[in-house]
Amino acid sequence: MKNLPIAQTIQRRPGTTGAALVCTLDYAGRFLRRKRLRTDCGVPFLVDLAQAASLDEGDVLELSDGRLVAIAAAAEDLLQVQGDLPRLAWHIGNRHTPCQIDGDRLLIGRDPVIAHMLEHLGASVLEVYEPFTPEGGAYGHGRTHGHEHGASAHTGGEHGQAHAH
Repeated sequence: MKNLPIAQTIQRRPGTTGAALVCTLDYAGRFLRRKRLRTDCGVPFLVDLAQAASLDEGDVLELSDGRLVAIAAAAEDLLQVQGDLPRLAWHIGNRHTPCQIDGDRLLIGRDPVIAHMLEHLGASVLEVYEPFTPEGGAYGHGRTHGHEHGASAHTGGEHGQAHAH
């Protein structure tokens, strides 16, 4: 096995980067800690971060050989949701479903159960295929799924309220 360049540092949306390499990943693929990846032009590299991280469109990984790899969001199967957006967004968020807010529409992962619920609430739901860049978590986390609701999950009363699922 040849030595691969290693990415251990993330630059968060630095703007103009001069990165000549791009790695396009879907939403699930942009959550990682240690993984072998390839750039869009086939250059292999290893991501080896201190902890799991959610990469966003425009983030840049610094390789050990000095090269920069820009992260791009891949197109994927989504649902476009239109209608009473504040009400619909509340129901989507109550189910901890990642959601992209985009002007007069919401984008969520394709899920027939959620689609049926939204249609019952009066939403117009359309299947689309495009990049997915949902909002980050409310407490500074990059993902909206997987947080705990127990008393031991949070300290200092940050998220002490209970809610039903």
